[in-house]
Amino acid sequence: MSGAVQLLDVGVSVTNVKAVRCGVARQLALWMRESVQPAARDALGSRVVKLESMGGYACRNVVGNAASAGNRSEHATANAFDISGFRTASGKLISIRREWGKPTAEGRFLLAARDGLCDWFNATLSPDYNADHADHFHVDMGWWQTCR
Repeated sequence: MSGAVQLLDVGVSVTNVKAVRCGVARQLALWMRESVQPAARDALGSRVVKLESMGGYACRNVVGNAASAGNRSEHATANAFDISGFRTASGKLISIRREWGKPTAEGRFLLAARDGLCDWFNATLSPDYNADHADHFHVDMGWWQTCR
């Protein structure tokens, strides 16, 4: 994919990424430093050491949105990224699927992490958006602007 990089690190290691555009990589690194690490310290008393991902580049159409059916996903141009969880310095895995919406420290951390994504990306979709996002945060740098 032209204009993309293999993302290995955004201040912490990243899993499962073949390619993302440089702008997405930059925004992820800024979000990690400015939003995630302070939220982890405040809510969890620990540092995040790994970002668990479902990937970036995937040549496909938009899934699960009837209004956009047939349109290319931002993933098709490596302009999107999906996050499934976080690993802390203590070794704890904080999974979006398991922890989202719970009145726990982990749930509060995930809400802060999602809200932080909205500051750095044009589109942020979470489990609050629809069932297709029940297990991850989707972010992209496309033209559509939303935070849900």
